[in-house]
Formats: sequence, structure tokens, C-alpha cells
Amino acid sequence: MIGIIGFGRFGKLTARYLAEEFDVAVYHRTDKSAEINRTGARAANLEAVCRQDIVVPCVPICVLQEVLKDITPLLRPDALIVDVCSVKEYPVRLMTDILPDTVSILATHPMFGPDSAFDSLEGRKICLCKVRIENKNYQNIKAYLESKGLVVIEATAQEHDQQIATSLSLTHFIGRTLSEYGAKQLDIDTEGYKRLLHILEVVERDTWQLFLDMHHYNPYAKEKRVAFMDVMREINARLEQGDLVD
Repeated sequence: MIGIIGFGRFGKLTARYLAEEFDVAVYHRTDKSAEINRTGARAANLEAVCRQDIVVPCVPICVLQEVLKDITPLLRPDALIVDVCSVKEYPVRLMTDILPDTVSILATHPMFGPDSAFDSLEGRKICLCKVRIENKNYQNIKAYLESKGLVVIEATAQEHDQQIATSLSLTHFIGRTLSEYGAKQLDIDTEGYKRLLHILEVVERDTWQLFLDMHHYNPYAKEKRVAFMDVMREINARLEQGDLVD
């Protein structure tokens, strides 16, 4: 019933949860059959995965366009494509431009990763952006996600990207900066410093490609990043000048 393209860290998590209740076929560009089968899903070729009712590309944003072009002639006419990218305007534009008009589209962003949701989905957030899908099917999917304990947030692709530019892209920028700075555990620390290290630890588990993509493909990320650095420079200048006025 469900096909997954890509068996990276998030594809593996997705396969494991969905295979508890559905027949899940997974394709990866290299042979990961044994690992896929251990999740309860089954390894399959691309053609077999694309024949499923629902197809979920779990691939980096930078290769999504190529993947969509490859799978378009293989899809069922009534298939549903569900993306899981961390930006939404760009993949929505690609899916509506490339996929056949008969194919339904639901854009999603699971607001969790393989580490935070390893043991449970309870209380984790997922953002849904309706693109091209019958309301009955959409409501069924929403109800299923909520039954798994997920908190469903509904938004347009633009609303999503505007907010995620701060809550995700800027947070990862701060985490990467801390990593390059060399922040580490100290004997004499504070609770605030420990929280900063937590951001660093979360970011370091993700690939540089994911970090690059969330900034490159979000049209609002650069604005937030530049504004943040401008404020840092302003605060530093006030410190250098010995400004006592708050």
C-alpha cells in the first residue's frame, strides 16, 4: 500500500513505524535489503515502489526534482505523493509542475527526527500543507496521524517556510556556529549553557547537506540569518563601546 523512496535515517524511521500497520515497500539506490527487512518493510525495486497507493520520497531536497521526474511515468494514475521535506514552497512547486494532474499531492514536514522520535511519536508535531487531495482522504490521513499521538499543524507552504526559517533554519545555524566555535561540556557550566550544547548535539547528528538545503531552498532563511547576525554585531559593538544604557 505504501512505497518509500530512500532509506536514509528518516526513511528508516518512517518505514519502521508504517510497517507496524501497513504493507510497506522500500527502494534505495544501493542494496539495503537486509536492513530494510529488519524494519518489517520489504525491499523492492523502484517500479514496484511506485505502484503503491501512497508514495513517500524520503530524499534530500536537492535531488527531489530528479526523483520526481524519474518516478512520474511509473506512478499509478490515482497515486498519492507525500513529501517530507523541511521546506515546503519549493517541493510543492516541483510536485505540481512535474506530477500528472491525476496524482494527488500532500506536502508534509514531520517536526521530529530519527533521534527524538526513536521510541515514540507521542506529542511530536507534523505540519500538513494541502496541495491537491480530496478532503475525505486528507481527513483520514490527519485522523490517522493524530491517532498515533502526533500533533497536526495545518498551514500553507508559505506560512510554513516563513516560520520554519526561524524555528529550524536559524536554530541549526546557531548550532552549527557553536560546533565550529568548539563549544563543549565544561565542569563549570550553567543550565543555559547545557541547553546551548543540546542544540549543538541535535544539529551535529544531521548531515551538512540537510543544513545546506534548509537554507538554500527556504526563501526566508537568509533574511532571518542576516538579521540575526546584524543584531549580534550591534550587541558586540555596544559591548566594545562600554554602552551602559539598556
